[in-house]
Amino acid sequence: MAHLGAAVNIITSNGPGGRCGITASAVCSVTDTPPMLLICINRNSAMHAILEQNVHLCVNVLPGHHEELAKHFSGMTKMPMAERFEIPVWNCGTNDVPVLKDALASFQGRITELKPVGSHSVIFMEIDQITIAANGDSLIYFARNFCRVARDNPAMTS
Repeated sequence: MAHLGAAVNIITSNGPGGRCGITASAVCSVTDTPPMLLICINRNSAMHAILEQNVHLCVNVLPGHHEELAKHFSGMTKMPMAERFEIPVWNCGTNDVPVLKDALASFQGRITELKPVGSHSVIFMEIDQITIAANGDSLIYFARNFCRVARDNPAMTS
């Protein structure tokens, strides 16, 4: 799976289980009507139960310069959860869910279904609000490394 490159996202939530976030690359669009994403989260993750309890989520698609933030929310730096949200990059979204100020895109919504599949849960999230940034490079995860992809990369053709 390490050879399946994917956008890096921080999934954030707030609610009865507390404020939390987790770095995830297993995020995919499902439908445009209604707008829906799927998110795959390991059921052994401490964030799994909190996300399920809180119901309201935001998928923040990371621009290239947020590699360190991705590392914090993946647990690589051991930064405590509360400190991750003290970094001055967050706005308060609908239902008090943290929204990254300069995300390439942010998708706010709620969990409509959760299905266990192997070691993970597939979370279906119906989108209530979408915000898209005008510009920015993308952060992807490939071969167990963070990589920055520029919009003006000649290898990217439209």
